[in-house]
Amino acid sequence: MTTREFENILEKTVNELSDPASYQVVCHQHKMGEPLPSIAKLSKVIDLVREILFPGYFGNTSLRTNTTQYYMGVYVDELYEILSEEILAGLCFECKDETVDKVEKHKEKANQLAIKFISFLPEIRKKLVADVEATYLNDPAAKSYGEVIFCYPAIRAITNYRVAHQLLKLEVPLIPRFISEMAHGETGIDIHPGAQIGEKFTIDHGTGVVIGSTCIIGNNVKIFQGVTLGAKSFPLDENGNPIKGIPRHPIVEDDVVIYAGATILGRVKIGKGSMIGGNVWVTTDLPPYSKVVQSKAKETTFTHGGGI
Repeated sequence: MTTREFENILEKTVNELSDPASYQVVCHQHKMGEPLPSIAKLSKVIDLVREILFPGYFGNTSLRTNTTQYYMGVYVDELYEILSEEILAGLCFECKDETVDKVEKHKEKANQLAIKFISFLPEIRKKLVADVEATYLNDPAAKSYGEVIFCYPAIRAITNYRVAHQLLKLEVPLIPRFISEMAHGETGIDIHPGAQIGEKFTIDHGTGVVIGSTCIIGNNVKIFQGVTLGAKSFPLDENGNPIKGIPRHPIVEDDVVIYAGATILGRVKIGKGSMIGGNVWVTTDLPPYSKVVQSKAKETTFTHGGGI
């Protein structure tokens, strides 16, 4: 290839990449001075949250009773500073008003949202403690709560989910999805921040789990790897595009167990105390204490009664 040919290829490629028609759908018009969300800073947010919620497990601090309050103060102050910046970045990113100074417009709101989130940390810890206890009690291989906190990917994913869910409830844009997808990449567990999940939630192993945005999961629910709680179909608008924001994922009531590879689709209700066997598909409601398993002939067997 001659030098001229090389230069022609580069020039042609640059011209094509610079054509507004090729990127207008995916381009974000960013103005100097407006912050953008940062994966690195949000990773620090999650690191700090884990240090706060599980004292002594994460970070380099060896907590003792007489120093706990000091370190909690340091961590919470740092969390507030970084989180308020990232919430501001999300608000600026989503803001469509180009006639205002977006930073000035949203800064105070970002600060208020950050402090509101921090005020919920004790409640988030309470729920995560229940998740850790349930995981330990439901897994014969778990030798201690510490092992569960340190080693189980589900606790990391559920921690991110509970943080992201609270931020979403506060109507923080974009940042909750960042945080949930960080856990997805880290653990292979995909929990949308919009899902509503009760206490004592357990995911065993976890890889390949998918929980959709409008799922409602009760208390003391246990699921295994490869479980999908997804949507069966999408109603379309007049232009043939999926209608957003409607309930389309399962409702799983209290005390349900769902084994590996099971797929539950649509706005169906799985009744209290039911057991869903591995590799089955469920697309209809199940009454309480149902049992759905694969027979040896690969046919689905369904029973229900007064218990399992």
